[in-house]
Amino acid sequence: MASDVDSAPLVGRADQLAVLRAALHDEIGPGQTAAVFVTGESGVGKTRLLTEAAARLRDAGAVVLTGSCLDIGDASPLHPVLQALRRFDADLTAGQARTSSAVRGLLRTFAADSGGADSAGALLERVSRGLSLIAEGRPLVLVLDDLQWVDRTTRQLLLYLLAGLGELQLSVLAAVRAESLQGAHPLRRVLTELRRLRSVRVLDLAPLDRTGTDLLAARIVGAPLAPEAADQVWQRSGGNPFVVEELARDLRDGRDGLSDTLREIFLSRVDALPRHAHAAVHAVAAGVEPVEHWLLAEVLGLPEAELIEALREAVAHRLLVGADDGYRLRHRLVAEVLAHELLPAERAGLHRRYAEALTRAPAELHQARLAHHWRLAGEPGRALPAAMAAAREAERLHGFAEAHRHWTAALQLAATPVTGPADAPPEVDRTALLERAAEAAHKSGEHARALSLLAELTGGEPLDPSCAVRIQRARYLAAAGRSAPAEAEYRSVLESVDCTARERAAAAAQLAHLLVLQGRYADAGQRARTALELAASVEGSTTEVVLASSALGFSEAFLEDPDAGLAVVRRALETAERSGGPEDVACAYLHLAELLTGPLNILEEGVVVARRGAERVAELGLGRTYETRLLAIATNGLFRVGQWAEAEKVVAAALRHRPSGADAVELLLARCRLSVGYGDVAASDRDLEAVATMLAGGGAPRHVLPMLILRAGLAMWQGRHDVARQAVQRGLTESRSDDVVLLGTLAWHGLRAEAEAHASRTVAVDETALRRLRDAVDRVAAKSATAAGPVRVIADGFLALCMAELSRLDGRGDPDAWARSAAEWDRRNHPYPAAYSRLRQAEALLARRSRSGAASTLLRQAHEMASSLGAVPLTSEIRTLAGRARVELTGRVQPAGRVPTPRTGGSRSPGAGRSRAVAAGEAAVPPGPDELALLTAREREVLAAVAEGLTNREIGQRLFISERTIGVHVSHIFDKLQVRTRVQASAIHLRNRGE
Repeated sequence: MASDVDSAPLVGRADQLAVLRAALHDEIGPGQTAAVFVTGESGVGKTRLLTEAAARLRDAGAVVLTGSCLDIGDASPLHPVLQALRRFDADLTAGQARTSSAVRGLLRTFAADSGGADSAGALLERVSRGLSLIAEGRPLVLVLDDLQWVDRTTRQLLLYLLAGLGELQLSVLAAVRAESLQGAHPLRRVLTELRRLRSVRVLDLAPLDRTGTDLLAARIVGAPLAPEAADQVWQRSGGNPFVVEELARDLRDGRDGLSDTLREIFLSRVDALPRHAHAAVHAVAAGVEPVEHWLLAEVLGLPEAELIEALREAVAHRLLVGADDGYRLRHRLVAEVLAHELLPAERAGLHRRYAEALTRAPAELHQARLAHHWRLAGEPGRALPAAMAAAREAERLHGFAEAHRHWTAALQLAATPVTGPADAPPEVDRTALLERAAEAAHKSGEHARALSLLAELTGGEPLDPSCAVRIQRARYLAAAGRSAPAEAEYRSVLESVDCTARERAAAAAQLAHLLVLQGRYADAGQRARTALELAASVEGSTTEVVLASSALGFSEAFLEDPDAGLAVVRRALETAERSGGPEDVACAYLHLAELLTGPLNILEEGVVVARRGAERVAELGLGRTYETRLLAIATNGLFRVGQWAEAEKVVAAALRHRPSGADAVELLLARCRLSVGYGDVAASDRDLEAVATMLAGGGAPRHVLPMLILRAGLAMWQGRHDVARQAVQRGLTESRSDDVVLLGTLAWHGLRAEAEAHASRTVAVDETALRRLRDAVDRVAAKSATAAGPVRVIADGFLALCMAELSRLDGRGDPDAWARSAAEWDRRNHPYPAAYSRLRQAEALLARRSRSGAASTLLRQAHEMASSLGAVPLTSEIRTLAGRARVELTGRVQPAGRVPTPRTGGSRSPGAGRSRAVAAGEAAVPPGPDELALLTAREREVLAAVAEGLTNREIGQRLFISERTIGVHVSHIFDKLQVRTRVQASAIHLRNRGE
């Protein structure tokens, strides 16, 4: 089983190549020998590795002879050596006549050998001398493939040469199929002895890991695989490169099913096993891995000694893998192949023996396995109770995806036609099964499936008289991103006289939570108070109290008292952790993280809380829902503080869960925000189209407005100012949110679009649109005046941007307005709007043909900030303006926020007088008294701790920030201060303290 070494890329073998080079080239000298024997299962890439290693050794000046052994034993003595010599001679050029003569002389030696008492020893000596003539003092490498088939004479020659008797600088590189070295194979004994020599290495080539598998498949297909396809290739191949290549080519060429090549290869390997080993592989293929030893013994019914021998054979032939917890197939493809090799009665018999063995086991039953085997044994009556027990067990362990699968199986089993009295399933309540299946689907992120099951439960009626079902439907609708019908369902419960106090409390709490997510904080607070009043009269209403308290705290923090509201949300989280309800804990974390990263603008702590909450809810089985929402919050927080690379990693990890509904929308918007910032138009368009598709027919302002803001931002970078205007105007029409920050962001994008249109002279300014934007700015100013302090601070930042954009509409812009905007965003540690404001301030200064030195400094500062983020469109616009103004952007940068005052008679370059970059370990001294002006408040705290000699971990513990985040801060500090070590940074800190 060898892959096409000419076309297959080499992936994941850099370490092995380094080992080969060191062993065969770097570590041997004249008269010395070395060997590396590469072992591994068929298809693992031994031949490909040998080919690459041989090419590199040849490039390094070695003489490389390459041959392959044949599967005909001793019938062809020295075949691989003869083949290698002929290949080598054929590749020689006319200018290598001397070497060619030596090769042909050695070939004649083989042909002339006439036998005799000492002919074997004489032949080895003559071959050795002939190889010396060919090498001409250069290193000689003998590369042999399929050494498991080596003939006796070649084996003797290798031992003779490796013993150093040939006086050659010789290296041997050989590949051996591990499954072939069974029993008394002569090469097995030889390798055992050679392992003891320092000059010999045996390298066991393992399959590729997941990363290598994905990379190899992508290179074969020509593009990265979809997550589902990549998972399937990994599961089926087990990392075997040959299998990966075959599966990838099938994907590339659009072939379905399993190729005949792979099927025949694996069938031949299984058929070559002894009888009991053959049965053992079939049994493991039918089992649920890992199959424990005791269970396999029960199923096969073999005596212990025979079972051990059978399993040993299957493991040795690389079909099974044995571990402490049981046996697994090395490749899942084996199960696919063997599934068609047994008769239906044989398969059913195997599963029945598994089920009976599990039933007899004295240990606690694994209900999921039991249900699986009874179902495949054709006995649904016995499978149904086990499936229901498995679902309940999965729910107890917060495995909601598994629970959904088991409840679905139970529904199918309950509906299976009865073939006889013995097969009749027990009486079950189908309504209860549907309810449990729907709830498990919802918690596992399958919101559409949950709604489908609920519709089946209610018979497809638009409304069901059951209040509990209405609440259930509303929760599923909200999770699927359908906020309007969800709100209507909750209101119907609150207005119904037939609903109990507990049901109304649940509806009010859930509605409050939904309104917070929509940005309707005043309504959310009102509903949360109603829920708490109702819950006070109901025992065991912890869930309602936690959810309502979280929503109330968020509302109070946004509209009234930030500290009091934050305390309420923190207490809600503590209450949820004590109760242990998965959704209670998840909702409390969600509100706390949103509050910190949103209205309170405590970004670093908010990111830490979001990531910690994501880990916690993942433990509770809510990976596809609340974990993805929390990671979206973390991504947005990281984006705002300028840690875009880290944000990319977080959002990529979250998308691997393949979320749906509102959860998917949150993540796509977070990723799109990064793509727009980076200027990746294609990726941004894809995500925006996906979001628009998912929100078709409705959507909360929480999702619709960010989508429209991103559409406007992308359109402006493309010069499509009319498209940007349309997106913003639609947002103004649809805005019903109390979130003045979101409205302020929308207004800024709209005013920017009008200003860009005016500056480009390609699209006329729309006075009606401008009037609506001014009204929106007035609304933001009025609402933020009565909002909580932190909310007002962020709103002020966007108001500053809006006022500065309005100044651009007169054709020149107000540099003072842009300076105020830059200062606002500097204080908030938001580098992107700060860099944008500096660009516009410089543009306004240059338009007035004054203070060119200040404009140069601003452009350099903006360029440094934008390029450090990777904001390609913004960086490009800065460079364009700098080019027109003839400003050099590569010079030293004055600390942000400190624009030098020009002197009478001209301006001085802001970098003048500054020392060059540190060359000999001394920190560069910038001009002016405050060397730390460029650092943010948080970076100053980190620098102070660095000066105390604390490690990143210790600093993180002190400041309640992750160690990774501290590392990012330290890196930024080094860049801004232009130092290379912590000692240099500490020296600057101490100098500015006067110590």
